[in-house]
Amino acid sequence: MAAMDRTGLTRVHERTTPGEPDLFRPHPNLSDEINRNIIQSEIDGGVHLDALGKGAVLRVETQHHRYTVVNLGQGRALISGHPVYCPDPVPVSIEGSTWGGSMLKMRFIGRGMHLEFLHPQHRRIITSRVREICEDDKLSARTA
Repeated sequence: MAAMDRTGLTRVHERTTPGEPDLFRPHPNLSDEINRNIIQSEIDGGVHLDALGKGAVLRVETQHHRYTVVNLGQGRALISGHPVYCPDPVPVSIEGSTWGGSMLKMRFIGRGMHLEFLHPQHRRIITSRVREICEDDKLSARTA
């Protein structure tokens, strides 16, 4: 579920996937830590990029920076907000989010996780932990 605030930003409260919720069930071949992380990502919430329309604009706040992500579809996006790597919008491939290890939740931006994207010059960028994700409804309507 999402709620709009006075700024026109829709705060993402939970998973945004089409259709019925497909909640993760712990898998016996995964460690307790991995199962726990996957379940926690569903509790904390986030955004599956494939569930967003092309042109959707997200505001992603990490521990150190505020990014603007424009969804281009199929894992591609324009990203800006880092003073060194992307002060202006740069086309990137959003790989997904990680808990700090090698396991990646594909094309997902999750609270409490690290966003990972491929930059055309700097290669793989891994952000600090994501604190908040909001869809900017005003900008999304203009780019759609």
